[in-house]
Amino acid sequence: MSYFYFSFLLSLFIFPSASQSFRGVLIDCGAVVDSVVNEQNWVSDSGYVSAGTPKNLTVDVLDYTLSTVRTFPLKSNVFKKFCYEVPVYRGGKYLVRTTYFYGGVNGNLNPPVFDQIVDGTFWSPVNTTEDYWKGMSSYYEGIFKAVGKTMSVCLAANSLTDSDPFISALELVLVSDSLYNSTDFNIYGLTLITRSSFGNNGSIIKYPDDEFDRYWEPYGQHSPAESFSHVSVSGIWNHPPAKVFRTRLTVPKPEAMELLWPPAPLPNATYYIALYFADDQNSLSGRTFNISINDILFYPNLNVAPAGMVVFASQWPLSGITKITLTPVIGSSVGPLINAGEVFEVLPLGGKTHTRDVIALEKLKESFKNPPPDWNGDPCLPPQYQWTGVTCAGGSRIRVTSLNLTSMGLSGSISPSIARLTALNGIWLADNNLTGSIPDLSSLSILETLHLEDNQLSGEIPPSLGNIMSLNEIFLQNNNLSGQIPSNLLGKPTLNLRTTPGNPLLSQPPI
Repeated sequence: MSYFYFSFLLSLFIFPSASQSFRGVLIDCGAVVDSVVNEQNWVSDSGYVSAGTPKNLTVDVLDYTLSTVRTFPLKSNVFKKFCYEVPVYRGGKYLVRTTYFYGGVNGNLNPPVFDQIVDGTFWSPVNTTEDYWKGMSSYYEGIFKAVGKTMSVCLAANSLTDSDPFISALELVLVSDSLYNSTDFNIYGLTLITRSSFGNNGSIIKYPDDEFDRYWEPYGQHSPAESFSHVSVSGIWNHPPAKVFRTRLTVPKPEAMELLWPPAPLPNATYYIALYFADDQNSLSGRTFNISINDILFYPNLNVAPAGMVVFASQWPLSGITKITLTPVIGSSVGPLINAGEVFEVLPLGGKTHTRDVIALEKLKESFKNPPPDWNGDPCLPPQYQWTGVTCAGGSRIRVTSLNLTSMGLSGSISPSIARLTALNGIWLADNNLTGSIPDLSSLSILETLHLEDNQLSGEIPPSLGNIMSLNEIFLQNNNLSGQIPSNLLGKPTLNLRTTPGNPLLSQPPI
């Protein structure tokens, strides 16, 4: 099996039982007041997002948090992202869950299809149509590492989106470092495919049974289910809730048991798989079996213990229908069992824009009184969702290379931080209502084009512009500039410099 990389391990290590309290933020999107639902505190989303419109649904809902949504305008915003910015602990590992219930809020029969993004990583498409027609909400869950002091979770219209993207709820929960710790979260995220409590024919297992509020959905329809309580599980580093070990799928005789799980076909990708087992303390017979996935041996000779165990693969290729087979070894007197399982798709992270450029753009955003509404999240990533007016380039080092906000109706001033965008080759801020002075741009050593015409800029033209040898075009007409035009600009025969009409207080240097 050297043709692909995988790792698996039987977890028998003992860790302290988790006792930390729930740590996270539960955001009720579109709500204008905070609330308590099922003993959990939900907060209004107004402090986490600056765009979109909160709306109330007019249909009955099963959960209070589904009664409101926030929608984001589709018109003129295809491939523009709108982001929630949530404070986090830098370096922390977070469960991120988005929940969607359409409720006909846009007036269309079917909900829109759109994309969701975490920081600079394309997470997944959002398609809730099938669930909506069953009267159900849809949720998406992932595990991501916080690379800064905030984490951005964004919605974005794509070419298939036919009405306003929307969201009902957003949850970020700080999880234990031990969870899914065979994954390098510096280069990967995990996006949930399914998480099942086998043999459970009741309700979803979640908080407070699961301290991290993971959802363990009932799954008991393919094999005989059993309920039992004589196990005492401890020490599994993914911290599955004890309740999932109270039911199981099994067969009464020592014969193979097959599961078609996950229940839906999978795209060709790499997956994290974790399977959980615990045996009844009263069982006197050894229960040993082999585990295969699509007829490939996954783990041999598993001997299930009352203390519980997990068998996992951090990177395992799957495609299409998945068949899990539990086969008793020769001499076994009882059949195999399984209590729970999780499958995540392993998601390569999209990287991040160079930190200095991000900080510079944030300060520039603050200096504008009305920045573009999609100026949230990562400025350059994913590549198809760059900020309005921002162009980027680079491989492992993503830089901002041009800024074009012509005729955007901007007011405010031009922050001196723009000079820290040292990979810029062009600045177009013409035809706005910008005031204040032109900042020192001498650090922009490869700048070729500067368009600041048709604004309300005042003060003198910085002589330092003449020190930028690459500049070949400067348009400053129709402003309120004063003083003398720097002689080092007039003396450059290859420079296209325009200062008129306008600028009545601007004068030529003395001859």
